[in-house]
Amino acid sequence: MAKHEVIAASESTAEELVLALSDAERRVTRRLSQVLAHHACTTERWRALTLLSRGSGHSMSELAEFTQLPPASLTRLVDGLVEDNLVHRKADPRDRRRVIVHITPRGRTLQRRLSEAIAAERDTIFADVGEHQLGHWLESFAALASALR
Repeated sequence: MAKHEVIAASESTAEELVLALSDAERRVTRRLSQVLAHHACTTERWRALTLLSRGSGHSMSELAEFTQLPPASLTRLVDGLVEDNLVHRKADPRDRRRVIVHITPRGRTLQRRLSEAIAAERDTIFADVGEHQLGHWLESFAALASALR
């Protein structure tokens, strides 16, 4: 195989991988949204509550990255979570300009319920995917995400 054929094959493989990952993410998110809708929750709310349940508070920039929301949308999301008593905001004691968001007990309860619903609906979200395959993908995607940081 000539050098330019190897480069073309590599570029094609990269593009196919990006398209496959993007398509899979869209399909999983669509199915996840259906499960969360039964609990009057959006994927963005679920993502925020999941991050906040892991730790003692996160900055708005951490939440923005994790939820994949622009700042204005994230502010509206957090305002709604505060209004529903699922989170509260505090100024960072080390930098008063920074806001740290903390999950409330009510938010933690909802996050656990959502996590249980997702586990119960695993077969709906990952239709026709075996347990072994899911475990392999989890390891592979975690390694990929880590490598891309």
